[in-house]
Amino acid sequence: MKRAAGVLLHITSLPGGFGIGGFGDEAKRFIDRLADAGFTFWQVLPFSQPDDFFSPYKSYSAFAGNYYLVDLRPLADAGLLTKGELDAARQKTPYSCEFRRLEAERLDLLFRAAGRVTARGAVTEFLRTHPEIEAYCRYMTLRQQNGNAAWCDWQDLTPDPETLFAWGFIQYEFFRQWAEIRAYAHKRGVKIIGDVPMYVSYDSADVFAHPHLFDLDAKGHPKHVAGVPPDYFAKDGQLWGNPLYRWDEMAKDGYAWWRARIAALFDWFDGVRIDHFRALESYWEVPADAKTAREGKWKKGPGKPFIRALREAAGDRLLIAEDLGDVTDDVRDLIRYSGFPGMGVLQFAFFGDPKSPHLPYNYPENLVAYTGTHDNNTLLGYIWEQDEATRRRILAYCNYTGEKWDACYDHVLKTMLASHAGLVIFPLQDLLHYGSDCRMNTPGRAEGNWAWRTTEEQLAGIDWRRWHEWLELYGRI
Repeated sequence: MKRAAGVLLHITSLPGGFGIGGFGDEAKRFIDRLADAGFTFWQVLPFSQPDDFFSPYKSYSAFAGNYYLVDLRPLADAGLLTKGELDAARQKTPYSCEFRRLEAERLDLLFRAAGRVTARGAVTEFLRTHPEIEAYCRYMTLRQQNGNAAWCDWQDLTPDPETLFAWGFIQYEFFRQWAEIRAYAHKRGVKIIGDVPMYVSYDSADVFAHPHLFDLDAKGHPKHVAGVPPDYFAKDGQLWGNPLYRWDEMAKDGYAWWRARIAALFDWFDGVRIDHFRALESYWEVPADAKTAREGKWKKGPGKPFIRALREAAGDRLLIAEDLGDVTDDVRDLIRYSGFPGMGVLQFAFFGDPKSPHLPYNYPENLVAYTGTHDNNTLLGYIWEQDEATRRRILAYCNYTGEKWDACYDHVLKTMLASHAGLVIFPLQDLLHYGSDCRMNTPGRAEGNWAWRTTEEQLAGIDWRRWHEWLELYGRI
C-alpha cells in the first residue's frame, strides 16, 4: 500500500442548503480542499437509506441509495421543481441534518419531480440494467401500498406503475449525480472509500426477494438476530436486530448475492470497508425475542471460502477489514489469510498493553490507521475524558511536553502520520479540533446520532496548506 492519507466525512455532514449534505457543488468544493492539501482518499459511511433512527447501517436495501442525498437544484434547473418548491425546501440550520423534516417532506417533493418527467426511457433502461435497484423500487412501492406493514403481512402484490416509476427516477437521479461527483474526484486525484454494513434490515428488499438466504421461520419472521456481546461501548452488548444470514444456503451458489453486492459497491467507490469483519469468522447470534444482546452466543461464520469469493469479486481493488471489537487469534488468522488491510484506532491504544495493535509503533504497512472512527469520540473529546495518568501517557507517547494539554493536537496528528501504516485517515472533526459535542455516533444510544454537519466557514478555517506540508514531510503525497 502506497503511503497516503485521507479524511473521514459522511456525505450527510457536508455543507448544503437543503437540510442535509448531498451531491451538490459543496461536495466538489470539499474534494478540491482535499486534493489541494494532498489527501488521496475521502472515506464515507454507507450510502443506503437510513432507518427510523437515521442510521445508515440498517436500510431498506443493500443496493439502493439514500434519496436524501439527491441534490434538488439540478431538478429545478430541468424544470421538474418550481422555484417556490425549491425555496420551501431550504434548510433552517446549517449545523445538523434536519432528519425529521426530511422524513416528512423530501420524498413527496421528489415524487412531484418524478411526476413531471416526460422522457422516461433513460429511467426504464436504468432499471432494466440494475435488477437489484428495480427490486428495491418494487419493494418500496408495495410497502407504500400495504400501509408500510411488514412484507410478510402484505396483501396487495401488484405495484402501481406510476409509483414504481417515481422510485426508479429517484434512484436514477441518485446514481447520475453521484457518478458526476466521483468522476470529479478522480479528476482531482481523490479516491472514495465506501462502507458495507455486514447485515441488512428485515424490512428490506433483500430479505423480501431472497428469504431463503436469511434465518427466518416458516412465517417469515427472524429466528435469530444480529448483535455483539458486552464490550467497551455497551455493558449489555448491542442488540442490532438485523436478521442473520444462512451461510450454508449462500454457499450453494458461491455467495452470488454477496458477489453482486460487492460489484455494485465498486460501481460507487474505489475501496470498501467491510464493517464488522469479525463476523466472517464467528458472529453473535441472539434469539429474536431476547431483551438484550447478553442472551446471545457465538456461531461460526463462513470463513475462508467466503473470503475467496470476496477477493474474486473485488479483484485488485481495496477492501478494508474492520477488525475491531472482540478479536481472537482465529479472527487474526482470517485477516492474514484475506490479505486485506485491517484497522488501527489510536483511541484503543492506551489501555496499558504495550503489544496493542492500536499503538502506532505496532502499525504494519498493510493497515489503515485512524485517530477514531464514526463510532468514537472526537480526538479532543477523547483526550479530555481521560484520567490524568492516561492523558499524561498519551501526551508523552506523542512527545508533547507543553503545560496545556489542549495544545497537543499537532503532536498527536503527526504521530499518526509518521507511523508505518500505509494509509492514515482522520475524521474531519479532528482536523477542526472539535470536541465530543460533534461526534457522529454513540454506539448503544438510539437517539441523537448521525446528524452532525460542518459548514463552508468551518472548512475554510482549516489550515489546509499546513496539512500539505505535513503530508509531504511524512511521505504521504
